[in-house]
Amino acid sequence: MGHYVFKLPDVGEGTAEAELVAWHIKPGEMIAEDQHIVDVMTDKATVEIPSPAAGKVLSVKGAPGEMLAVGSAILVLEVDGSGNADAEAEASEVSAPPKPATAAPPPQRAASEAPAKINDVSFVKGGGNYVFKLPDVGEGTAEAELVAWQIKPGDTITEDQHIVDVMTDKATVEITSPVAGKVISITGVPGQMLAVGSQILVLQVEGPGNIGAAPQQEAPQQESVPELQKATPSEPASAPAKPAPSAPERRPAAQVASKPGFATRTPGEKPIASPAVRRRAWEAGVELQFVPGTGPGGRISQSDLDSYIASGGSIGQVAAAGLRKKTGTEDIKVIGLRRTIAMRMQDAKRRIPHFSYIEEIDVTGLEELRAKFNAQWGKTRGKLTLLPFLAKAMINALADYPQINARFHDDDGFVRRYEGVHLGIATQTPTGLVVPVIQHAEALTLWQCATEIARLAAAAREGKATRDELSGSTISITSLGVLGGVATTPVINYPEVAIVGVNKILERPMVQNEKIVIRKMMNLSSSFDHRVVDGWHAAEFVQRIRAQLETPAMLFVD
Repeated sequence: MGHYVFKLPDVGEGTAEAELVAWHIKPGEMIAEDQHIVDVMTDKATVEIPSPAAGKVLSVKGAPGEMLAVGSAILVLEVDGSGNADAEAEASEVSAPPKPATAAPPPQRAASEAPAKINDVSFVKGGGNYVFKLPDVGEGTAEAELVAWQIKPGDTITEDQHIVDVMTDKATVEITSPVAGKVISITGVPGQMLAVGSQILVLQVEGPGNIGAAPQQEAPQQESVPELQKATPSEPASAPAKPAPSAPERRPAAQVASKPGFATRTPGEKPIASPAVRRRAWEAGVELQFVPGTGPGGRISQSDLDSYIASGGSIGQVAAAGLRKKTGTEDIKVIGLRRTIAMRMQDAKRRIPHFSYIEEIDVTGLEELRAKFNAQWGKTRGKLTLLPFLAKAMINALADYPQINARFHDDDGFVRRYEGVHLGIATQTPTGLVVPVIQHAEALTLWQCATEIARLAAAAREGKATRDELSGSTISITSLGVLGGVATTPVINYPEVAIVGVNKILERPMVQNEKIVIRKMMNLSSSFDHRVVDGWHAAEFVQRIRAQLETPAMLFVD
């Protein structure tokens, strides 16, 4: 039998410590590998930690509310085999009162499991190591943003398994593993920019791998078992940890004995407390502003909260009436697609002197034609929305205004005009706004255009649009659908020079032939780059679109 010392693992986001919330095991119990053993809390979330091995619990370290450093020993198991700690020294320390730290040399891991480090990347001695580097994700990209890991250290993965998502300026890319093996270490956290060719993953594989075994250097030493015992010198090694109290439901303040509130801090001064203390105070209906803190810097501990509640503290009349001040804030890191959107929008507004032109269009006749087309061919060719008609009108008009179907490369000082119309369709997805592109829209029929719009929108919303489908647009359409509003001032998709926005169709009273009639009216809101497009030409372009939509037969005249 051997002994296994388990240290608090990295719980993400570069956290250096975590608060112990509750133990789910106690000394003397037999536990299984991957069994839920302890809950810890970071500043962001509560994390359930499983056991890395099966065995008998010899001792645990820490009580609920205690802050534990990442990498500190928290559990000792008796396991089959040699374990990862010196058995004789371990056994003597587990069964005896704590000794001075110099009484026994610190145990070391078995040579086969001691990780070595090369350039801050962990390797395992005694087996094949495979280092995986971030591959080229296309379009000459030099770096990519890490969006999400799909694996974690300790996992056994298969060849071609999806391991990580990264994002370029255009799309999210799912990266797969080139080999099968056990994950030793990963590099990077969500939101971090990774250079193409940089090391992101180390696997332990069968065979020699793609890098030699780690140099024969001293393996990092595990914390000795005496350190485990020194943390609780007043308790024997086998003493069970105090069970964590179950989380109470939030009680109305009326259930807490009333006690006149007393200010312990100046107005606006934020009380210092861990997330677990704050959560428990909220559940108990206690305002931390009035709880005296005895910890460093006035930090409020669990015992401070216990004392305050025992003395009859409450949050007073405001909470008793069911109302309370909400002072919490939440910081959300801008990463992934949201960061890409933010950067592109800022770049577009900084570079492009926008001007907008809004015109109302009578689409009564167009809507009647669309209804007839759908009634006759909807089941065989698919339903038509307004967008294919608008696309057709824009394509026809662009033939006379080539400066609008263009991209302005302002860094290089030239405008590139395009014969073909590559039409961007701004699409809202669960993760943010993307612009899939209908390549060569001028070559599609009305129904082909409608089919392509639907296909691209579905692919974008499902996150399956390719890089080619998300790049290369020369002009864009944006539509908020039924939320279209009366008018908008859309942002140009740089480096394009124009964007056309669709607003809501409303029935309105209009004067026609000296009579008031009800017509279906829609505003068209467009924005242009004033460096390339003059106001007069922009107005003519929109009026050309309007003429076709108000007289739909003109859409089909060459």
